[in-house]
Amino acid sequence: MSHIDSSMPAYIVAALYHFAPLPDFAQRQPALLKLCKENGICGTLLLADEGVNGTIAGTRQGLDIILAELRSWAGFENLTAKFSTADEKPFFRMKVRLKKEIVTMGVPGIDGAHDKGQYVTPENWDALISAQDTILIDTRNDYEVAIGTFKGAINPKTETFREFPKWFDELAKDIDEGGPKPKIAMFCTGGIRCEKATAYVKAQGYDEVYHLQGGILKYLEEVPQEKSSYEGDCFVFDARVAVGHGLAQSDYVQCHACRMPLSPTEVQSDKYVEGISCPHCFDKRDEMRRARYEERQHQMQLAKMRGMTHLGDAEG
Repeated sequence: MSHIDSSMPAYIVAALYHFAPLPDFAQRQPALLKLCKENGICGTLLLADEGVNGTIAGTRQGLDIILAELRSWAGFENLTAKFSTADEKPFFRMKVRLKKEIVTMGVPGIDGAHDKGQYVTPENWDALISAQDTILIDTRNDYEVAIGTFKGAINPKTETFREFPKWFDELAKDIDEGGPKPKIAMFCTGGIRCEKATAYVKAQGYDEVYHLQGGILKYLEEVPQEKSSYEGDCFVFDARVAVGHGLAQSDYVQCHACRMPLSPTEVQSDKYVEGISCPHCFDKRDEMRRARYEERQHQMQLAKMRGMTHLGDAEG
């Protein structure tokens, strides 16, 4: 397990997931939520029959207590986490949610625990994706891909992960017309979407299916920028918005109206109004909705002045 020096910033972020049968997941929710709150943990954990997924933050001591609890569950002994740091509190509250899937694909029978593709470590990733017989696929959604991806990767241009199977079925028609089936390499933020995406692709008859172990986050942590084939930054689902090589926080902000990540240049646009609109959504909002956003932003600013958290400013 990775170790973070105690002298580092107060907020340590742990991204984790693990596929294993968890038939009593609903019964485990109250105690897990209570334990997180008792230890000052914030973020979100998802529990489902197929396992656990989430990103949480707090002190190293608090995170160790939560990870120890999760690893005490039968089948979860090998659960791992990827660590990074945040200068400010990355989540505003703690939630433990019950779900049908810990990452929603919506295709029955896809088993991310046993049918997934082969892992490829960050140090061996570039050799695989640079091969001419490898098709490289980014399994993330359009707003994530917009700020960074691996050179040469195919962008499915999906808005949700549920759209991925249909998109791949269309791509497969073109692949199958080209002769022998190629190697298919896939990647996502932390690795979890690829557990199911690779399992789905294998179920369609592809044998050589690979995915980046630990996802983009692990790659950015381990591969120096001068040797990297990743271009841009990586969107993360917390207040940091995006990180770069070495998992350093990037200078993106997020539009509270449409959730798109915004570069410093986009923030300078006359279509950007904090909490109300940005260049991506300015022309898509009617006046009534814009007025609601203005009122929400006003309430958030008042709450901030009073030292309180407004729910409109919370993640999720």
